[in-house]
Amino acid sequence: MPLIIFLVECGIELIPKEIRTHSAVRKNLSAQIYSSQLLDNALHHSAMVNLKNSEKRGRPDIAHLSLLNALGSPLNKSGNMKLYLHTINNKIFEFNPEIRISRNYNRFKGLMAKLLIDSDITVNGTQLISSFNGDIQDLLSTFNNPSILQFSRKGKLIKNYNELFHEDLSKDVLAIIGGFQKSTFSDEFLSLSKSLISISNYSLDAWVVVSKIINYYEMSFNII
Repeated sequence: MPLIIFLVECGIELIPKEIRTHSAVRKNLSAQIYSSQLLDNALHHSAMVNLKNSEKRGRPDIAHLSLLNALGSPLNKSGNMKLYLHTINNKIFEFNPEIRISRNYNRFKGLMAKLLIDSDITVNGTQLISSFNGDIQDLLSTFNNPSILQFSRKGKLIKNYNELFHEDLSKDVLAIIGGFQKSTFSDEFLSLSKSLISISNYSLDAWVVVSKIINYYEMSFNII
């Protein structure tokens, strides 16, 4: 079965109503421009100060780089990867492996804003990003008794990639990666696995973790 990449608690959301009147928001916000409607810490930092859980919010750039790494990999191109994204507001989306994510950051932000508004992205009759109607437990129930690997700097250090992917392809493997800059997984995600796994002595950006995990899987099963 394919490796299931689950990028969770991503800072992707429309600008909250409570800060839409702030000057830092108003000067860029336009009903005609999708990208301007997405919360972005680089633009809205002063407006976000009092938002709850602000350290995990307004970082669509993390998801952008992570998605580019995942979708551009040999693993995805070989048909051996499934990709899901979970937002800070508990929305879950599945990505069609054929989707081509724009390298341009503003165009990506526009795509994400449109996705949040319309709940899916369909082009010429092909659904490229679809909304999953259910919560995290509902999503897990769609997999075949998955082996859940949750990655964190605070986890047990794994020094050999063979320790991660040593089972055959008949078992679903779910890799949970935090799509946020700071803090740690919420209790909801910490409860999914008995242990956390670290793959480096250093704190790594989410897109680096995504790339390394995919590369480890590719090496384990000779996917080139």
